Amino acid sequence: MPMQKPKFDGQIDKFKKYFSRKKQSIDEVVREPTAGGIVFRRNKKGDVEILLIQDAKDRWTIPKGHIEEGETAQETALREIGEEAGITEAEAVCWLGKIHFRYRRVSTLVLMTTQIYLVKALGDTDNIKKEEWMNGIKWFKFHDALEAIEYEDIGKLMLLAMKKIRQQGL
Repeated sequence: MPMQKPKFDGQIDKFKKYFSRKKQSIDEVVREPTAGGIVFRRNKKGDVEILLIQDAKDRWTIPKGHIEEGETAQETALREIGEEAGITEAEAVCWLGKIHFRYRRVSTLVLMTTQIYLVKALGDTDNIKKEEWMNGIKWFKFHDALEAIEYEDIGKLMLLAMKKIRQQGL
């Protein structure tokens, strides 16, 4: 009995380009310290709401950004919340922890450490603004924010934030 060719034999050349493509090697490693905040408020019913922003890749996350020279992590978190969300009246309640991200930027490996604070929004909390690079910004009920958040590490800190809000009667 003659040997039959596999059905996918003619498609092998199509797939070779996917398997033979090599990633560019990493030429440098860069550390980027950042800070941000889990921003909360109480709505008219007294329920806790969390402010999330939707990035350019449609991922819901918290306001955060790079720590500038001479700035503390807490100052950065409050500045970034003001810049990214328009919330300029806010109080850093406490430090919640830090999370680590890593990603590639062409031939650079970026190691990002983000200090996260629990931040209470004060004043006119309805007057939030979306920056041009964002796809959205919104106040979520706590459980909806937990569902929407794209990063597991931030979700864990959101649970800690809710615990602190309850413990401190905020």
